[in-house]
Amino acid sequence: MPPKIARLVGLGAYAVCPALIALYAYVAYLCAPPAGGGIMPVLSAVSWISVGFIVLALIAVHVVIGKQLMHIARGGGALPV
Repeated sequence: MPPKIARLVGLGAYAVCPALIALYAYVAYLCAPPAGGGIMPVLSAVSWISVGFIVLALIAVHVVIGKQLMHIARGGGALPV
């Protein structure tokens, strides 16, 4: 992969992280128990935790991929995983 493209893709992988956090905040807002009834607070907490684990895993994967691509862009080979 050419270094310029590796750098661009690596920065793109890092740029996904704030978008995932914003998506998690939106899902947390949707799952918040309203004052007039609706979802129970326990189910709301379960939703926040389960979606939070998925978002954290996706962020971790994007950071690792971005780190490897930025290393390739600096002229290095692939990092060992």
